[in-house]
Amino acid sequence: MSAIYTWDVLSTLDGFGSFSADGDWGGYWGKQGPEFLARRQAQYEEEQRLVLGATTYREFVHYLGAVSEGPKTDDAINARMRSMPTTVVSNSLADPLDWPDAVLERGDAVDVVAGLKRSSPVPLRSHGSLSLNRALLAAGLVDRIQLTVFPVLSGRTGSDPVFAGAEDFDLELVDERTFDGGTKELLYRPTRH
Repeated sequence: MSAIYTWDVLSTLDGFGSFSADGDWGGYWGKQGPEFLARRQAQYEEEQRLVLGATTYREFVHYLGAVSEGPKTDDAINARMRSMPTTVVSNSLADPLDWPDAVLERGDAVDVVAGLKRSSPVPLRSHGSLSLNRALLAAGLVDRIQLTVFPVLSGRTGSDPVFAGAEDFDLELVDERTFDGGTKELLYRPTRH
């Protein structure tokens, strides 16, 4: 049996995964509310393995805190993400990783994740990691795309277009939810077009 792989990605309505240094949005573009935060907490409490690329791993260490420096945040969602068993796929990072319960896997990301899907007893979830997940999507390894769309346009300050350069896919809507009157979570099953 193959473990389910979910690409969990946050986006603005105009498709950006983050904002540039001159943006003043703040985390979650400042639009997080109690319903959204409760949903995130519940999703990350489930037993699963986190899969990250090198760039997202470095961002997590910077914003959430490395093992050597301790947590930089006490919010429950980030604390849980920081404590999850994690596989970091990278040929540029070196062991040991300064992250709790993290394993560095070198090699081709498609091969690494295909192996994880075959061997993992728990579902796999990747947060962000745009270039990694676009490659995995193209290889047919992404089972679900969980796209959380925040009610903002960041055309001036937006950076990291989420799906730029991705292959063409049809998306079957599996589930949808609206939180706090404006944030939309869409769960899709991708099929190559």
